[in-house]
Amino acid sequence: MQNTTVRVGDEDVPAYISVPASGSGPAVIVIQEWWGLVPHIVDVTQRLAAEGFVAMAVDHYRGVDTTEPDEAKKLMLGLSIAQVGDDLGAASEDLVSRPEVTSDTVSVVGFCMDGGLALLGPTVAPRITCATAFYPAMPWPDYAPDWSRYAGRSAMVHKAESDEPGNGPIIGEYAASISAAGGTVEAFDYPGSVHAFFNDDRPEVFQADNASLAWQRTLAFMRRCAS
Repeated sequence: MQNTTVRVGDEDVPAYISVPASGSGPAVIVIQEWWGLVPHIVDVTQRLAAEGFVAMAVDHYRGVDTTEPDEAKKLMLGLSIAQVGDDLGAASEDLVSRPEVTSDTVSVVGFCMDGGLALLGPTVAPRITCATAFYPAMPWPDYAPDWSRYAGRSAMVHKAESDEPGNGPIIGEYAASISAAGGTVEAFDYPGSVHAFFNDDRPEVFQADNASLAWQRTLAFMRRCAS
């Protein structure tokens, strides 16, 4: 893993990149949770690199992170969807230009609020053809992806049972829109699961069995996308 930057417009945005021991592999963008680009997200890039991917995480908060839920909520709601779209587009182009990257397309994976942003990815960046969303949330008034751009692209959603009363219906609507546009979408339920079940830095919510199953499904999906 190493620090790097991504050129977004006239700004050099901080990011992390992890490269496999082999020195090369297909590209993945890892999107942060609402806490920021925290050690858990860096760890996910390293885990992906250990599985053969070149993984990058861009700092959408531009150097700010927090452990306080109230502050995280403010940061999340202050995030510009257009800015994130620019970040994802720039990161995907940066990745495919690197000699370590063996693919000309990119997968994206995100968690919680950034599960929602992962689903946005294929609608804003031509290089992003596959999106994986863990328990996605879409709390922004200006979150309105053009789902028609999913034609020929794919999404995978890992749902948390505890989220179903709130996010379940809208996730179903988005999945239907992706399918109607000619994309493919797989949505998985995890009985008894809680929001953030994949985050092993938070023992109060981490569920090892659900996390392991979702991870294996994600890796298989990303490998299909890269083939």
